[in-house]
Amino acid sequence: MPKATPTPGKTLLDPRNHQLIMIDHQSQMAFATKSIDAVTLRNNAALVAKAAREFKVPTILTTVAEKTFSGPLFDEIKAVFPDTRVIDRTTMNTWEDARIAERVNQIDRSKVVFAGLWTSVCIVGPTLSALDQGFEVYVIADACGDVSDEAHQRAMERMIQHGVRPMTALQYLLELQRDWARGETYDETVAISIAHGGGYGLGLIYAKTMFGGGEGH
Repeated sequence: MPKATPTPGKTLLDPRNHQLIMIDHQSQMAFATKSIDAVTLRNNAALVAKAAREFKVPTILTTVAEKTFSGPLFDEIKAVFPDTRVIDRTTMNTWEDARIAERVNQIDRSKVVFAGLWTSVCIVGPTLSALDQGFEVYVIADACGDVSDEAHQRAMERMIQHGVRPMTALQYLLELQRDWARGETYDETVAISIAHGGGYGLGLIYAKTMFGGGEGH
């Protein structure tokens, strides 16, 4: 008979057990994205980036053909990581770029979280490649997008069939916080939730304004 203990599950993310790779959040890639609207996509990408910065998660930023075709990385991400070198590739599969592999190995964390455009190409390629090499792989589904709902959904299904763990942007932030008693990150987690958490953020504004309340109080 198993016994319950107050410890987190091994598949949960925490700030010390994973790295984040944000792929091709670029204007040209976003123009053709139809499975999620551009405003929501940019909001969710900003949420993910700010969560990673807050919790000091090692983050790799990469683009494809930035100067010649796909355009610059979203300002919402660049503003969060102004000093991070963005690796510009020719490969559609990020994992096939030796510079990415080198950086992943330098970070040396077995869990890898992915987000980017498009789901069926630029996310399927590296996630399945990372799985083959023994990494535990997570995809932030609502910080990804594709040329149609069908393309995004089939890509997510294909990855899940191979063992990828799907999650959402707000889930990512709250899974890293996990305990409202963690005072060192409480204020920033609430601020990010208010700025990018949709209805949940409105609820926090309401609670604080009307009752002076907050999570954990």
